[in-house]
Amino acid sequence: MSPHKEAAHSSGQVLPFRESLMATLGICFVIMLVALDQTIVGTALPTIVAELKGFDLYAWVATSYLLTSVITVPIFGRLGDYFGRKPFLIASIIIFVVASMLCGMANSMLFLVLARGLQGIGGGMLVGTAFASAADLFPDPHIRLRWQIILSAAYGIATSIGPSLGGFLTQSLGWRWTFYVNLPVGLISLFFAMRYIPHIRHIKHEGKIRLDWFGAVLITIALGSLQLLVEMLPKRGLTIGMAVLLVASIAAFYALWKWERHVEQPILPFEMVKDPALSSLFLLSILAGFSMFSMLMYSPLLFQGGFGMSPREAGLLITPLVACITVASIVNGRVVTRIPNPNMMMYVGFALIAISCLGIVLSQRGTSTAFMLTAMLAGGFGLGLVLPNLTVFAQQAASREHLGIATALLQSLRMIGGMLGTAVTGTLVTQMYGSGVQRALESDHAAQWMAEFKDPEILVNHDIQSTLLAQMLQAGHNGSALLDAARDALVGAIHMGIALAIVSALIGLWMVRRVPLIRFSNKAKVEPVMSE
Repeated sequence: MSPHKEAAHSSGQVLPFRESLMATLGICFVIMLVALDQTIVGTALPTIVAELKGFDLYAWVATSYLLTSVITVPIFGRLGDYFGRKPFLIASIIIFVVASMLCGMANSMLFLVLARGLQGIGGGMLVGTAFASAADLFPDPHIRLRWQIILSAAYGIATSIGPSLGGFLTQSLGWRWTFYVNLPVGLISLFFAMRYIPHIRHIKHEGKIRLDWFGAVLITIALGSLQLLVEMLPKRGLTIGMAVLLVASIAAFYALWKWERHVEQPILPFEMVKDPALSSLFLLSILAGFSMFSMLMYSPLLFQGGFGMSPREAGLLITPLVACITVASIVNGRVVTRIPNPNMMMYVGFALIAISCLGIVLSQRGTSTAFMLTAMLAGGFGLGLVLPNLTVFAQQAASREHLGIATALLQSLRMIGGMLGTAVTGTLVTQMYGSGVQRALESDHAAQWMAEFKDPEILVNHDIQSTLLAQMLQAGHNGSALLDAARDALVGAIHMGIALAIVSALIGLWMVRRVPLIRFSNKAKVEPVMSE
């Protein structure tokens, strides 16, 4: 090894300062690509559904992305350990950009759901490689946390402007531009990834690497069946098809556990689960994802459909939630290594998430903007303390050869939590909203209008509202009062879903005590293999 590399590595980073800065900027643009898409689409989604129709697929716009992401994250996180992350990072950017173009070209909800699934493949590859790339560049946790401020700022910029930009683009240029905006960011990401991010491998093998394709297939079957079961069971009940999905998921998980224990190069090394620190962090990631995605996906619908706000107003209200994630992440990076008990930051984070969800549940149409902004601020600070610490703690607890899969599995499990959160909340919204509207219409002897009211899209699309109100007035019904009743039904349904997010956050608060005290001492380093 050259003296230059020795000096760079001994200082806690594998590259000199300038190269480290350019590589970090490359990771920043990749993170911005994913973060921007996560926040911008949620604000535009009610308008998308109103134009393309098909509210029954509302949740699937999010869950199809999550489904494919949750499958690809652990697979490519592990492959990155073996082959290095740079090739997969480049491929993922290309897939993500192409899928974004397809999403913008969608002419039906089904097409959009399928395109979002493809986008999720690219997003899963990005998440599975980008976050572990930072740990590759900066093995020392103290050095990494200093550079983590730049990554947190990039994530924060993207998430901060996402909701407002989504509202602006939706009203000014149309919702399709909420997907097309990924193109310039993706091209910049591609340039930096190809030019500046080094190709680093941590696992050395004398012979040929045998890919664990059977393990990858089992992961796909297990997680895919679980997602379909969670999404469809509340709507269809316990049918033969649902029983098949349940059996397939359980059988695939069991087969995966048996197979990975004996395969020479497992894609999912189960010995990580035996580590009390990693297993606790994995569970906390699921709980954090449940609360986070419930808020991000259904707060815009609450504000627009339930409270009658415009997309721009809703976007401005959501902005503090995502902006404060950055502020709290920066504060966390400066504090967490300097306090005797770093785990305390997780306690504070989950408590703030629970308070934020409670604030959303208590909000009504007449609630002051200041109160709702405060709730959003609390949620942002809470997530900003929980999310980066989950990643940093897991990277500190995992061995170098398991760095990629541990980081990726953490992200994947957060997506599983989000998948469960959006699916459960979506089911509650569909069922409770439909029942509430039906009761309101029947009380006014207007049950014949159920077809027009069955989807909450009527509460978002003001053009359709005007036409419907005129028709109902002509038929002798008070359409405005029925619309208000529909809004009340939607608000109650979303409140019930967010109440489950409160429970999830409180369980997380209680479970933090199971995480062993994390120490930020320097570990013995394993020299990475630098490839051209």
